[in-house]
Amino acid sequence: MEKITGRNNELIKHVKKLFVSRRERMQQGRFVLEGARLSFDVLNSPYNPELFLITEKAAKKFEKQYKEMIKTAGSAYFISEDIADKLSETENTQGVFCVCRMQNTPYGIEANKKYIALDSLQDPANLGAIIRTAEALGIDGAICFNCCDIYNPKALRASMGSILRLPVILSENLVEDIEKAKKSGFGVFAAVPDKNAADITKIDFPASSVCIIGNEGNGISEAVKAAAGQLVTIHMLGRAESLNASMAGAIAMWEMMR
Repeated sequence: MEKITGRNNELIKHVKKLFVSRRERMQQGRFVLEGARLSFDVLNSPYNPELFLITEKAAKKFEKQYKEMIKTAGSAYFISEDIADKLSETENTQGVFCVCRMQNTPYGIEANKKYIALDSLQDPANLGAIIRTAEALGIDGAICFNCCDIYNPKALRASMGSILRLPVILSENLVEDIEKAKKSGFGVFAAVPDKNAADITKIDFPASSVCIIGNEGNGISEAVKAAAGQLVTIHMLGRAESLNASMAGAIAMWEMMR
């Protein structure tokens, strides 16, 4: 397998751009995974690895997965430790990278399934954590409206690979999608920090349901709350006024699946 050692190699420059630029990812329709866990997780996902980069040290450490990856990836190269450090978005790189093509087939909501909807989340760590929790708890999919890039490296790391497996619906108009869901028999709930809203622990979530979590600073938009109709809240005994979005999402999804 050919080895790349030059830091100014055009292929390496291209991969670095995909790492740091959302615009580049959108234009190219590709994203980068870093680390052994994420990179090898792609082998058990709907995504196809187009390019695989690994240091010789990492290839020895992850020999079984490395051999499987080079059979699957469109192309594969060894890279120097120096290049791995240049590419890495983490403090201590494992020397494993994978470029994948984004999914072109859009998901849609299905009856008798439960979804978490995210209204304008901007922190990729929150988005990734919620999607990780959603997969762990058995939520059927996530609906993202006006959120940060799901292929942001921080979101991918926070999701621990769940973004590769859980269906993620990218909504262009959450109000319209809510209205369509309600017409299809879905119960739609908006989680808000309002003591007058219904206690989420008392809600009997139907088999077809959506629960919405809002923006870190502004919460759910008024238009989305109005469309949802059913407001729920997580009652708190302490003095904090609200919860972190990922924590609120975790509690909401736990209640949905009880």
